[in-house]
Amino acid sequence: MYVLGIETSCDETGVAIYHAQKGLINHVLYSQIDMHSEYGGVVPELASRDHIRKLVPLIKQTISESKLKSTDINAIAYTAGPGLMGALLVGATTAKSLAWTWQIPAIAVHHMEGHLLAPMLEENPPAFPFIALLISGGHTLLVKVTRIGHYELLGQSLDDAAGEAFDKAAKMLELGYPGGPKLSALATQGKALIKFPRPMTDRPGLDFSFSGLKTFTLNTYNSSEKTTNDKANIAASFQEAVAETLAIKCKRALHQTGLKRLVVAGGVSANHQIRAALTDMALKEKAEIFFPRPEFCTDNGAMIAYAGCQRLLNGAIENLEINTRARWPMNEL
Repeated sequence: MYVLGIETSCDETGVAIYHAQKGLINHVLYSQIDMHSEYGGVVPELASRDHIRKLVPLIKQTISESKLKSTDINAIAYTAGPGLMGALLVGATTAKSLAWTWQIPAIAVHHMEGHLLAPMLEENPPAFPFIALLISGGHTLLVKVTRIGHYELLGQSLDDAAGEAFDKAAKMLELGYPGGPKLSALATQGKALIKFPRPMTDRPGLDFSFSGLKTFTLNTYNSSEKTTNDKANIAASFQEAVAETLAIKCKRALHQTGLKRLVVAGGVSANHQIRAALTDMALKEKAEIFFPRPEFCTDNGAMIAYAGCQRLLNGAIENLEINTRARWPMNEL
């Protein structure tokens, strides 16, 4: 079964084809970073218009490069939420229209479920059950995963997501857009000389809070001479605080559940220091740890195609009604 995957939740247009037995056939991705950088952040209306412009050509390209025809596609998976409503509607209406035209099923996929399952695209995928840490620009979640579609939310950010905190801290340091990657790059040039707080690690529980780190960043920067070296040291200290906080919470989750398998996914999972901190923690806990390859950490069509394929194989069905959700708690799956 060939499944066409469509991802349009924010500022990246992703298309992929996944086969139930052969695995990932092809995937293409178009990023809107250059367009949004002029405005210092994602402009929802422009994002939606760019998805309209790029999605159909990318679908044609993906099918052609896969040496397939439209008649070979057996199903379509698309991101139905959470995300920017206008962007989601572009993917959903395109998916439903093609499904009606080609007389095949279309299946809605939760964006964060796509990220959660992205490591399944690797040669050495994790076995169930496991703990998943999902860290992106909009979400920070700890989830116990028993099997596909069976998720227990263990903890989440009570304010800013980890990726959002990175972006806002970068803006305070006047680093430009996209902030998170720029802050991480600058951190490699500095030293973690400043003791940032490790929020909510001095109390029980698995929830996160990163808003205090932003305030600490701003106060530290304003009290410095604002040199390039100051910025680099603040960036390094901020990044170390986030990485250590995530490691502490993941260790707690492993202890609480008794599991010895950790999956880390989402855009922020590409961060080298965060990977290193979590890998070191897992090694000390004698736990296995799994990451998707960097190209599957960011939003992409491959993870949506895979998630949709698994849901279809497990009997999921859907009519042609278009339903998208800007907010969609994962525990409702």
